[in-house]
Amino acid sequence: MVTTLPFEVGVVVRDLELMERFYCDVLGCRAERRSGVPQAVGGPAGLGGELVVTWLRVPSGGCVKLILPRSAPVPVHAMAPPAGRLGLSCLTFHLDDMDPVVAALPSAGVRPLSDPVVVLTRGRRISFWADPEGNVVELVDARADDPGPGHSN
Repeated sequence: MVTTLPFEVGVVVRDLELMERFYCDVLGCRAERRSGVPQAVGGPAGLGGELVVTWLRVPSGGCVKLILPRSAPVPVHAMAPPAGRLGLSCLTFHLDDMDPVVAALPSAGVRPLSDPVVVLTRGRRISFWADPEGNVVELVDARADDPGPGHSN
């Protein structure tokens, strides 16, 4: 088996515009298209019936699909999913330098999940955040020699 396109991940959202702004403005994704998905497809897929889907291209390749059910509210947890839970745990973005993104995230209305905010581990820096709807976003860069001010060593 050979995959034919970059990997895509779908995130079911409550507020499509808010989440699109976050992933585009803060993480550099680019909105490619938006379309409706009929109940005949969304229902059997277990996604609540009729959907609106926005495809966001990740700068390094791949795609984040934001999925908004039209007919049923989507439960959103106020807290990020607990460690060790089954299912999707986080969206990981590999960056050349996470410092500008980490600096911009608090003003985007999101909160850090790491303490300290940036952690040095295994030759790279990582930082975990909750996006506007509580999904975990992991940032990773290879600048292990420079943890940055206020970050762990």
